[in-house]
Amino acid sequence: MTHIDAGAELDPVHPVPAPSAPESRGLTSAEVAERVTRGQVNDVPVRSSRTLSEIVRANVFTRFNAIIGVLWLIMLFVAPIQDSLFGFVILANTGIGIVQEWRAKQTLDSLAVIGEARPTVRRDGVATEVSTSELVLDDIIEIGPGDKIVVDGVCAEADGLEIDESLLTGEADPVVKHPGAEVRSGSFVVAGGGAFKATRVGREAYAAQLAEEASRFTLVHSELRSGISTILKYVTWMMIPAAIGLVVTQLFVKNNDLKDAIARTVGGIVPMVPEGLVLLTSVAFAIGVIRLGRQQCLVQELPAIEGLARVDTVCLDKTGTLTEGGMDVTELRMLGDSDETYVHKVLGALGESAPRPNASLQAVIDAYPDSDEWRCVESLPFSSARKYSGATFSEGDGETSTWLLGAPDVLLADGEPALAETERLNREGLRILLLARAARDLDDTDVAKAARPTALVVLEQRLRPDAADTLRYFADQHVRAKVISGDNAVSVGAVAAKLGLSGTTVDARRLPEDPLGMAAALDEGTVFGRVTPQQKRDMVGALQSRGHTVAMTGDGVNDVLALKDADIGVSMGSGSEATRAVAQIVLLNNSFATLPSVVAEGRRVIGNITRVATLFLVKTVYSVLLALLVVCWQAQYPFLPRHLTLLSTLTIGVPAFFLALAPNTERARPHFVRRVMRYSIPGGVVAGVATFVTYLIARHYYTGEGSLDAETSAATLTLFLISMWILAIIARPYTWWRVLLVASMGVAFLFVLVVPSLQSFFALKLVGVTMPWTAVAIAVVAAVALEFLWKWVDRRFPA
Repeated sequence: MTHIDAGAELDPVHPVPAPSAPESRGLTSAEVAERVTRGQVNDVPVRSSRTLSEIVRANVFTRFNAIIGVLWLIMLFVAPIQDSLFGFVILANTGIGIVQEWRAKQTLDSLAVIGEARPTVRRDGVATEVSTSELVLDDIIEIGPGDKIVVDGVCAEADGLEIDESLLTGEADPVVKHPGAEVRSGSFVVAGGGAFKATRVGREAYAAQLAEEASRFTLVHSELRSGISTILKYVTWMMIPAAIGLVVTQLFVKNNDLKDAIARTVGGIVPMVPEGLVLLTSVAFAIGVIRLGRQQCLVQELPAIEGLARVDTVCLDKTGTLTEGGMDVTELRMLGDSDETYVHKVLGALGESAPRPNASLQAVIDAYPDSDEWRCVESLPFSSARKYSGATFSEGDGETSTWLLGAPDVLLADGEPALAETERLNREGLRILLLARAARDLDDTDVAKAARPTALVVLEQRLRPDAADTLRYFADQHVRAKVISGDNAVSVGAVAAKLGLSGTTVDARRLPEDPLGMAAALDEGTVFGRVTPQQKRDMVGALQSRGHTVAMTGDGVNDVLALKDADIGVSMGSGSEATRAVAQIVLLNNSFATLPSVVAEGRRVIGNITRVATLFLVKTVYSVLLALLVVCWQAQYPFLPRHLTLLSTLTIGVPAFFLALAPNTERARPHFVRRVMRYSIPGGVVAGVATFVTYLIARHYYTGEGSLDAETSAATLTLFLISMWILAIIARPYTWWRVLLVASMGVAFLFVLVVPSLQSFFALKLVGVTMPWTAVAIAVVAAVALEFLWKWVDRRFPA
């Protein structure tokens, strides 16, 4: 609340002199240049992604790349080039990972520029928008509702200025600021307007890191990534004893030729490493970012794609989400003996008194222009907590009057006749503002008491044309939609009904205050009106306490606290700076209809990575098991690196790439590690045992020179057929391209077996008829065992 003749005040904690008149013009161009030269510039890097060097480092310098790299160098010296193919595959995979993440970085960077906060500063007496990084010390920065304080400063001007510092202090109540009071970066304006002088910029600002962290490309807080890290940790511990035993057996116990022993040892160790799994996860996420970027969706935190796929409850703010931002005044209804011409003047003056009007007041301004006859003496800006604004005017004839404009059910006592009329209009989905003449001063804590209703302003909201289809999509995907709005509950319910959203409508003022009671009411209700900003936050927490994964959409400052606490915060690009800063996903095209694409992308990533992770880990399990069996039997390891490179490429590498990018609408489920390992362990054990049985039978069947190559070929055939069956199971449900993918991998292997040059290159040649058919028979038995075993696992260990 501001008086036009208010003198400068000093903040009791941080006494700073009020600004002098020249400061209101801001810095000159010369002063700005001087500060830039001195380094007094807001140089905190606001990044949306990792640098190129960080991307290369993250993709190249990994634990498993180091293992594979050392083994590759060894193989280059001791074995033919075909036994070193696995190294070239790793190079190609790493290159693909770097290219895809670089493409994702470019997409993120270009989108981040669009969504970047651009504060308004005064320079040379002119208000100008600049990027956050161009702010300098002593800049005069203008602020209004929804603006984020991007650097520390001292308030120079205040017009009913209220700032929410909850993101810094945890205190939810807005703080009224007067000239001379300190303002800190990371807070945001909830009501009124003004300007402040920058006193600390760059890394000296109190919360400078918030701006950087809000839009950084991150790979953290992801169940998928943490699950893969857990799996890789276990794999490492499994690899160590198996690899040691293999080295001892092949080099010392069997007394083999050194080069052949090294080749077979490496051949046993390499397939234990699920090197492509991490790569494929990065590629899937990166491609997701690129796909969403083309739809003008900025993913500020990469795991948000995954998080939204896990969501089972979406909390929607009505204004800006279900309805478009603009409104139109359709009718003005006089109450009592009010004079319509006089009311027009009041509304015009109220519109003029607001420096930064919200959508409702903008509609009033458009309908009733100011006549310049009245002078604003005192103003009370609109805030979401109050639900009304007000002003005191000196009328042209010397009279003084105080007026309030806001929610009828807040300004009027129960039983007022005007409330019945308001209720009827609300049921039609219309938004109603009450104009009332106050009997008390604006600085009275109960200014609305005894206010005399004068007129009802009827506003029509513009429904988003795509909102109904989006709500229908969420219903089809078993995601519950909860409409949470500060507007009248009946009006919000009518809007929701027009969009096809059915359910109970609840006035939030009657909700239980205890979390358990609120959670129960939220489970039963669908539409909630008259929700305060703090209640929105409490409602998100109550839903989460019931085990729900909650997404919150919004665009106004009243949504910031709820967006921050929700599992996934989604902001409109036209929303306030504060909402864009705390949201993980920003819809730059302001289209609620983009959300299904984000959900679908997340489900595609998680569902498909779960599929292909099973393929990779089956290979790890059977490789470790084969190594242990070879050690126990003190036999030669049956495979050379070239054999397992061929198998991995045909049954895992190529198919996994296509499966990871395929459409997938299944809702993401928790417990990633358990869900993957419950298939990988039995699948790997069956494949490993069946392959080793074939190898043992072949060792007794073949004798003489070349017997080892024949034994290897028979074991390779069994392992390939079982791996193909696992791939066929993973590829279900079948579509034409999945059938074609599996079939083409089989044809490729057959091609290797029948073309002499490829037979020689991969050292694969089936000898005789009996042993190859025995290998096929063992593979068939193993495939049947897999089918029964995986069905038993589904029943015994449900996901």
